[in-house]
Amino acid sequence: MLYGLIFIFAFAAICSLIISFIFRFTSAGETSLQYIITAISFIALFGGGFLSGGKRKEKGWLIGGVTGLLYSLIVFLFQYLGYDRIFDAEQFIYHTCYTLIAMMGGILGVNITSTNSRST
Repeated sequence: MLYGLIFIFAFAAICSLIISFIFRFTSAGETSLQYIITAISFIALFGGGFLSGGKRKEKGWLIGGVTGLLYSLIVFLFQYLGYDRIFDAEQFIYHTCYTLIAMMGGILGVNITSTNSRST
């Protein structure tokens, strides 16, 4: 799960840097890239779940789900301890979807790595 979390945060940091350059050097606003940012978040969580499931090679739904929950817990603690705010309803829905996406990535990660290891 640690590899999955590292992937999620590294991917998010790199994409955040790229998006911040886009905001800085163009006239694009945050609302114009809202759906792209959400899609990047889903890709990051799917990739993290995929990596976690692929490393574990069993129970991908559980490993991916725990990876998504740990990500949400870290974000929640950062927001609560750093900004003294809790999740609102919209954020709760997003993080529920993040966990489900990470579960799907974990399932696919287990199935793809299991198929490759069986065929060799």
